[in-house]
Amino acid sequence: MNEPILVVENLIKHFPIRVGFFQRQIGEVKAVEGVSFDIKRAEIFGLVGESGSGKSTVGKTILRIFKPTGGTIRFKGKDVTKLTKENLRFFKKEAQIVFQDPKSSLNPRRSIKSTLEDSLITHKIAQNGRDRKKIVRDLLRKVELSPNYMYKYPSALSGGQRQRIAIARALAVSPSFIVLDEPTSALDVSVQAKIIHLLQQLQKELSLSYLFISHDLSLMRTIAGRTAVMYVGCIYEQAPTQELFLNPLHPYTRTLISSVPVISKEEQLVKPAKQSRGGEIPSPVNPPKGCAFHPRCSLADAICSEQLPGFSEVMPDHFVRCHHVSINLTPAKGSGGHFVK
Repeated sequence: MNEPILVVENLIKHFPIRVGFFQRQIGEVKAVEGVSFDIKRAEIFGLVGESGSGKSTVGKTILRIFKPTGGTIRFKGKDVTKLTKENLRFFKKEAQIVFQDPKSSLNPRRSIKSTLEDSLITHKIAQNGRDRKKIVRDLLRKVELSPNYMYKYPSALSGGQRQRIAIARALAVSPSFIVLDEPTSALDVSVQAKIIHLLQQLQKELSLSYLFISHDLSLMRTIAGRTAVMYVGCIYEQAPTQELFLNPLHPYTRTLISSVPVISKEEQLVKPAKQSRGGEIPSPVNPPKGCAFHPRCSLADAICSEQLPGFSEVMPDHFVRCHHVSINLTPAKGSGGHFVK
């Protein structure tokens, strides 16, 4: 049985809103509100949602870039929220991140060699310059760049090349888990597919676990084994990715998938109808009471505006947070047995 490498339970992250000279707190941004999921060893787990849903905050809080407000984060059985400073260093060697914008995440005044050597020095992986240079050369080959790139600076590289360097930096300490925070969204479309292919190849070769964060559902379908759909700080649906596409049960998920272009007649048959009245994603400073999607949901009634539904397993490994999930559990003609509306 494939045991989880990461277990997140009821994760909460609030950011205080402060004003004035004395930084008086007048409120808080409820960026993450009770998020739970697990990631198995050598699994690619997707976290998808609109901008402002809190998905990037989840990734950064898991890695302790942000201190969690509440909840537990268990990595290889240890609660990361309670680790000592020394043990936290071990965790940060095991868990790495690749950010969205490679240009801003690389120091323009430092060579690629110097950038890749940083982690080796910090974690005492190589004690002398010759050993470090050999590791840097090997890292560049892993991300399909010539060793000569070690002498270049970020400004001399394309966006795709800079992202390859960011991936190499994450691999430098031989992690077992990597958060990929929108790793292709800042790249040209022609480059995105190559970076995705590289990430998939590295994941298989090194048996890595990924938390893959993206707003792009069609991309998630090609890379993630399971996917969770996030909205205003909460996860509203989670399922194996193909199941999520063929059988979306939450109105928000159905609305997202309805906007994804499809080509084949088979996919057109099972493509769900939109269940949204339009509108913008609410602010996490003052989120709606009850289900956060209810102001935009065409199925919403009084209970939706008063009570947040529980996160229920309605089918094997398929979880939904919705008071009216039974409406979408009705098979339609031409669905091939899948439940669509």
